[in-house]
Amino acid sequence: MTEEIGFMVKLRDGAQMIADACQEFLEAKSPVKESKQLACVSEQTFNILKFDPQEGAKLGAYDVAYKANNLEDKWTQAFNILRQNNSTIKARYHGQGYVYSYWLYGENKVYRQALKKK
Repeated sequence: MTEEIGFMVKLRDGAQMIADACQEFLEAKSPVKESKQLACVSEQTFNILKFDPQEGAKLGAYDVAYKANNLEDKWTQAFNILRQNNSTIKARYHGQGYVYSYWLYGENKVYRQALKKK
């Protein structure tokens, strides 16, 4: 009987370890957590790009950096940061001290718009 109880305790402990590991994994992949981790790079990564000013009826003033008008490695680095962070017009990439917010839309374009001052 004692061996059976010991076996059951080991099974219970093993199952708890698996459950804890699953919980940690899910928390690490949570979209809420990812959005809080935005902007771990310097804004200089984006400012090095050549942006062309644009004006839109809904957006107002904004800028677009075209892949063809920029150095390949600099543009690709900025693009990959935005892609990895799922940056869209509704979920823009920016951090503390940033002057602009950044996002992707369409192919071979990086967008930015000045943040509103508080």
